Amino acid sequence: MARENLNDLMAFIVVAREKSFTKAAALLGVSQSALSHTMRTLESRLGMKLLTRTTRSISLTDIGQSMLDDLGPSIDGIQERLKSLKDLNGKAAGTVRISTSDYAIGSVIWTKLEPLLKEYPDITLELIDDYALTDIVSGRFDAGTRLGEQISNGMISVRIGPDVRFAVVGSPDYFSRHSIPMHPNDLVDHNCINLRFPTHGNLYVWEFEKAGKSLNVKVSGQLVFSRIYQNLQAAVEGYGLAHVPRDIAEKQIARGELVSVLEDWCPFWDGYYIYYPENRNHSKAFQLVIDALRHYQHP
Repeated sequence: MARENLNDLMAFIVVAREKSFTKAAALLGVSQSALSHTMRTLESRLGMKLLTRTTRSISLTDIGQSMLDDLGPSIDGIQERLKSLKDLNGKAAGTVRISTSDYAIGSVIWTKLEPLLKEYPDITLELIDDYALTDIVSGRFDAGTRLGEQISNGMISVRIGPDVRFAVVGSPDYFSRHSIPMHPNDLVDHNCINLRFPTHGNLYVWEFEKAGKSLNVKVSGQLVFSRIYQNLQAAVEGYGLAHVPRDIAEKQIARGELVSVLEDWCPFWDGYYIYYPENRNHSKAFQLVIDALRHYQHP
């Protein structure tokens, strides 16, 4: 195939992975119609059908899947090598994509990376708010964040934030109508505001610990959200009890808008870590991001 058609192959890899012209076009910075035309031209030139299109979805043909499996790693290697070559001129530039969450962004990441972006204007940062615990390799992220250090094999983890303490909170109005729970098991009799993880569709199980004893409680209630700040706001408005990082509720607790309960069952947990594949050639921009995020324990 002629060298000038390498861009078409790279575009196919993105479409095949995203299985969406809309998402792929956004990532590539082109229109959907232009991308669709590129794919039809590629199929015509190869004499093979790579994609099966319907009004709602895109799937790969057997040949398309084989092409993705064979060429995807090679295309990734080319892009990684190009990143490395750009770094040879000593200039930090390029895009760093991180799969994270709104709470991690607000509590840890943004305050640390804001000065870096001002110092290095050629670094582009994508912080994708994602509670789905996405596979960062298949999702083509440079890194991801998790509470705690447990990660998959082949990953490097770096501590980026202090320990986190959760709290069970409710409004004074709510407690005027309901008793205060004295033990985590009492929560089954309360209207609790749940958090659902997009990855597996399960509800978050509230975790507690006291005197070395761990206890998980499956709660229920009228409301389920997929973002932690929505749980907090619903608790302020009296819809039930929420289990949230205490730091985001401190102002409301201090103002008397929320009451914290079960405090002796709410210890500190390991804070945020950033993790990334150990076998990649990381760009200078990426290394600067990691260094800026690194958490240093104070004696």
